[in-house]
Amino acid sequence: MADLTPATRPHAAIPDLPTSVRSGRTLLALDLGTTTGWALHGLDGLITSGTASFRPGRFDGGGMRYLRFTNWLGELDRLSGPIASIWFEEVRRHAATDAAHVYGGLMATLTAWAELRGVPYEGVPVGTIKRHATGKGNADKAAMIAAARARGFSPADDNEADAIAILFWALETKGGLR
Repeated sequence: MADLTPATRPHAAIPDLPTSVRSGRTLLALDLGTTTGWALHGLDGLITSGTASFRPGRFDGGGMRYLRFTNWLGELDRLSGPIASIWFEEVRRHAATDAAHVYGGLMATLTAWAELRGVPYEGVPVGTIKRHATGKGNADKAAMIAAARARGFSPADDNEADAIAILFWALETKGGLR
């Protein structure tokens, strides 16, 4: 069973963001998957990140991972929010059918959760995230981890590194407006 706390893998917060990005709003960035990477820009301007596993248990029904994801989003919103906006990695092509199904289910759950609460959300293409983080639109996992480390983070894996990159893309481009 997944741990439903928002800090399933907490890492050090980075307090020295420029004042221009300290919006006084809670922003969430997600790399959706069985192991979901997340990065959160809190009301105080601190950024925390980690991963959360939504792997089904042995006796779980097919929808349990999505119920756990919904509960996890609710906990994030309750403990760190209210969440003002959400960005997620928009994947157009998956190497495996199972990964595509999980992604689609998590994205449907996320968008329904956000719609019910009036929280704006946006998918960001993979190449856009990679180009912003590394300067190369087809950067590999190691390059994404290195880019997160260069910003002072210690990502556990590429999922967390991608979420950090999505959050910085959203902050630095004002959600793609710059």
